[in-house]
Amino acid sequence: MIESNRGHLLPVYVLADESGSMIHHIDDLNDGLRSLHQALLGEPMAAAKVRFSVLGFSDDVIERVHLVDLRGAGEFPLLTTRGMTSYATAFEDLITRIPADIQNLKAEGYQVHRPAVFFFSDGLPNRGEDWQSAHHRLTDRQSTLGAPNIIAVGIEDADAQIINAVATQPEFGFIVNKGVEVGDAIAKFCTALTRSVIASGRSLGSANPQLTVDKPEGFTVAIDVI
Repeated sequence: MIESNRGHLLPVYVLADESGSMIHHIDDLNDGLRSLHQALLGEPMAAAKVRFSVLGFSDDVIERVHLVDLRGAGEFPLLTTRGMTSYATAFEDLITRIPADIQNLKAEGYQVHRPAVFFFSDGLPNRGEDWQSAHHRLTDRQSTLGAPNIIAVGIEDADAQIINAVATQPEFGFIVNKGVEVGDAIAKFCTALTRSVIASGRSLGSANPQLTVDKPEGFTVAIDVI
């Protein structure tokens, strides 16, 4: 049994699109998350400072992994494709989930840093859906305890303007470059996610803790085109 590390923690959430359009890519994403898990096992000092969740969203949100200590986690349950692409449902879920998680971690004696959400989608939100209101409440620090930093990553048919709007900072939005093979792009995203988690976890033990976001190879910052 792993001894609890009462100290600083960074909650990390992977919010992954499980809509039907992901059917040809979901296996690549599952493989990438499996590789992330294995890589973190080789970085126990960084992994000790991270609690990791995987959430799949479509018409609803299914919790695949809940705030695990990656040093002792078993194999991740698989993401699966289903339904449509409700960004609003995904953000509404986090509005209640994140404050509850933070309160539980604090009750266990941890100091909790602002969570990081890695949002991954291959398409557009449901037509006519007001996801922006939920996103605003989620990221408003006056409204939501632990309003997270959101790193948004889009592949395939994802729209750069929307991905940029989901990201909480311009440098946190990424869109796959034209001509990059999708499976390779997903692998690169998971590699960058792994490096980000390791670097951010290491940072929590320093005098200047910070969220480190590694730009995925084959992606560009999702800048709006005028």
